[in-house]
Amino acid sequence: MKRLVTGTAALAVATLGYAIGIERRHWTLRTAELPVLAPDARPIRVLHVSDLHMLPGQKSKQEWVAELDRLNPDLVVNTGDNLAHPQAVPAVLRALGPLLNRPGLFVFGSNDYYAPKPKNPARYLMPKGKKKRIHGAHLPWRDLRAAFVERGWLDLTHVRRTLTVAGQRVFAAGVDDPHLRRDRYTDITGTPDRQAVLRLGVTHSPEPRVLDSFAADGYDLVLAGHTHGGQLRVPGIGALVTNCELDRSRARGASRWGADMWLHVSAGLGTSPYAPARFACPPEATLLTLVPRGSRRSEAESPARRRAASNVR
Repeated sequence: MKRLVTGTAALAVATLGYAIGIERRHWTLRTAELPVLAPDARPIRVLHVSDLHMLPGQKSKQEWVAELDRLNPDLVVNTGDNLAHPQAVPAVLRALGPLLNRPGLFVFGSNDYYAPKPKNPARYLMPKGKKKRIHGAHLPWRDLRAAFVERGWLDLTHVRRTLTVAGQRVFAAGVDDPHLRRDRYTDITGTPDRQAVLRLGVTHSPEPRVLDSFAADGYDLVLAGHTHGGQLRVPGIGALVTNCELDRSRARGASRWGADMWLHVSAGLGTSPYAPARFACPPEATLLTLVPRGSRRSEAESPARRRAASNVR
């Protein structure tokens, strides 16, 4: 029994050391192909970036994100939670700097508005409804927004936009963070542009009430973040929680939402500084290749495609 206890404790320490010291810095590029465009459209390459939770000193993360520009995406979509420190705006801009020269869309999440605070780690496994929300100090989200907009990225917070991407018409709309209940879908409700080759919805937290609204209006694809893919996943089981009302099977990657809409949830690139661990869920960005409907089998990312994901240090 003593050996069993000792061995179990050693395994737990080793696992925690790996989760904190190695996996949370194992920057990973995933790829997926989604059949969401109009039948005659040309493919569009979208880089989905989310949940940087940037600290000023995270140099390897900043360098890795900046190198994503070499993928030559047609569009960059940032689904929020960029900040984890009041002085992190310059670090975020260093990371995203080259990508800010490309067409881009963004919405913000709770950790753009409020700094993280120390919390009981057991809260992570509690049902969402039993958690008392704890906000930290206000973060300089206005400075970050001004920098994004100055470089040409479009703020989708409660607005509908038509833009040209890869020479084609794209319609996009977004909401403020549903996790904070700041979303006002009524501000953007209505049928999206039917002349667009893509009708894109953007939100930070993939709350089902918001996804249902996008689907009812006829959007082709919604991009979201927030879940961290579960952050701590159990091999063979998957995510234990999503930190929202989304079911655990959709904690990361692509899935169908209803009959006609796709959802892609990014597992994100960061963690709270007070919960700096990931297990079986490395930090990620995703390069999505959007293709015409009917050009591929209509299914979510298969396990084979997940295994083929590209890991880039």
